[in-house]
Amino acid sequence: MKNLLDALILGVVEGLTEFLPVSSTGHLILAGDLLDFDRATRDVFYIAIQTGAMLAVVWEYRARFFRLDLQLWRNLIVAFIPAAVIGLLAGGLIKTYLFKPVPVALAFIIGGVIILLVDRGNRSARVESTQAMTALDAVKVGIAQCFALIPGTSRSGATIIGGMLFGLSRKAATEFSFFLAVPTLIAAGVYDSWKNLHLFRVDDAGMWAVGLVVSFISAFLVIRWLIRYVATHDFRWFAWYRIAFGLVVLLTAWTGAVNWSAA
Repeated sequence: MKNLLDALILGVVEGLTEFLPVSSTGHLILAGDLLDFDRATRDVFYIAIQTGAMLAVVWEYRARFFRLDLQLWRNLIVAFIPAAVIGLLAGGLIKTYLFKPVPVALAFIIGGVIILLVDRGNRSARVESTQAMTALDAVKVGIAQCFALIPGTSRSGATIIGGMLFGLSRKAATEFSFFLAVPTLIAAGVYDSWKNLHLFRVDDAGMWAVGLVVSFISAFLVIRWLIRYVATHDFRWFAWYRIAFGLVVLLTAWTGAVNWSAA
C-alpha cells in the first residue's frame, strides 16, 4: 500500500511540474527523498510517470502530431539533437554529482532569478506561433534545453525562457516546449529502460500503472491551463516559487530540520 500511495503522490508531482518552469526532476528528487521511495526502483518508476506526462501532450495535440506536419517534426528533430548529444556524453557525471537535494535547491534559486530577469513586462516577439518557427529557431531552443540536464533547472523553463530570449512569443515558446517534450522523454525513457532493464519487476506493475495514469491526468490538466494562463500572464510567480522553495530546502538542510538523505 505504501508503494501505491507513493506512486500516486509522485505521479501527481510529475504531472503538475513537467510542463511548468519549476523542474519536474528537481521536485521528484526532493519528493522521493522525503517519501523514502525505494531507491532500487526509482529510475524505472520515473520512466513510467514521465511517459504518462508525455502521452498527455500527444493526446492534447494529436491533430498536429498525426497529420504529418513535416515542419513540426523537422523542428523537433533539430531541437532534440543538442541535449541528446550532451546527455549521452555527460549524463553519468550529472547523475553522480548533481542529482542531490542541495544542488537541486541551488538550481531552483538560480533558475528563478533568470526567469525574473528575462520575463519582464511586454516583450516584442519575432515569432508569434510555432508554425512560424524556422529550423534555426528550433536549434536555438534545443541549445537552451541543454541547460535542463542540470536537475532543478527545469526542461520546460529552459526551453520556454530560452525561446523567449531568441524571439519567440510566450505562447509559441510554451507550445514548442510541450512538443519538444515528446522526443526528449521518449529518448530518455528508452535509454534509461535499456540501462535499467534488470530493475523491471512484474510485482511493480501496479505501482507503474498508478503513477502513469495519475501523471497523464494531472499533466493533461496543466497543459490546458498553462496555455490559457500565458495568454495574459508572465512567469514571475513561478520564479518566486522557485526561489522560495530552493531557500526552504537549503535552510532545512543547513539546520537539520529535514534529513535530506542525499544532501
